[in-house]
Order: sequence, then C-alpha cells, then structure tokens
Amino acid sequence: MDIFEYAREFEKEAEAYYRALAGKASHKGLKNIFNWLVSEEIKHQDILKKMKENATVQVLETNILKNAKEVFERMKEEKEEFSFDNLELESYREAQKLEQKSKDFYLQKSQETENKVQEGVFLSIAKEEEKHYFLLENIIDFVSRPQTWLENAEFCHLEEY
Repeated sequence: MDIFEYAREFEKEAEAYYRALAGKASHKGLKNIFNWLVSEEIKHQDILKKMKENATVQVLETNILKNAKEVFERMKEEKEEFSFDNLELESYREAQKLEQKSKDFYLQKSQETENKVQEGVFLSIAKEEEKHYFLLENIIDFVSRPQTWLENAEFCHLEEY
C-alpha cells in the first residue's frame, strides 16, 4: 500500500469514528461538531486522492474552531443542564488519540518527502489535525465539567488557536 492510500485509510478510520460519535451525541451542538469533523476527514481523503493522482491540491484551511465556538456560545445562551457519562468522555479521548496519531504521521511524512508541494500539503493536514485535537481537548473539558466550563467562557480561545 502506498503512502497516500495508507493515509486515506487513516482518514477513513477517523471519519467512521466521528460518524459514530455524531450518532451517539447527547446534544445537538456536539452532534454538529462531530458531523463537521466527518466533513473535515472526507476533505483530507479527497486531498490525498488528488496527491496520489498528481492533481493540483489547494492548501487546507477551515473554520471549524470558529464554528465550534459559536456552538458553545449558543449552549451558554440556552442555559441548558448537561449530563455526560464516562463512556462519552472515553470516546472523546480515543478520538483525540486518533488526531494525535494523524498529526504525528503527517509531520513525519512532511520531513521524509523531497517534494515541496507534498511537504506543504502534509504540513497543512497536520495543522488541521492539531486543530481537531485542540477542539477535542475543549470538548473533553466541557464534558468533564459542563456548567463551570460554559460559565467561565473557556471556549473563547477556540478561535484564537
């Protein structure tokens, strides 16, 4: 299996995981965030497919953190009561591990290639995976202590990342 197919399998695994999380999400805001992550992983797969075909690839830049911040702001405004179980928390930690593994993989591949375009794309995907990791870190913090987290507006730094 070549590097691009291997990487696409990584992305398919993450896509499936986020689909499952979206299906189980106890709040519509979290469901939206996980569905956005599904879309992100599909974009990564498309980019990798184009790279394999030597097609032109655009550098990836998304607004997922800004969008997630808006979700958390709405949750705060709605003043809902939240309750999450340890199984959800563990699922989100597993997703975070997938993102770290992906980021590390793309950083390594960016250093191994001599093709400057591929290097740039790998670095771009690694940066996006880092954003996903950071977003999941915030979700984990939120799930661990939802009312306090929203009240303290700790999500405000999402957009600045």
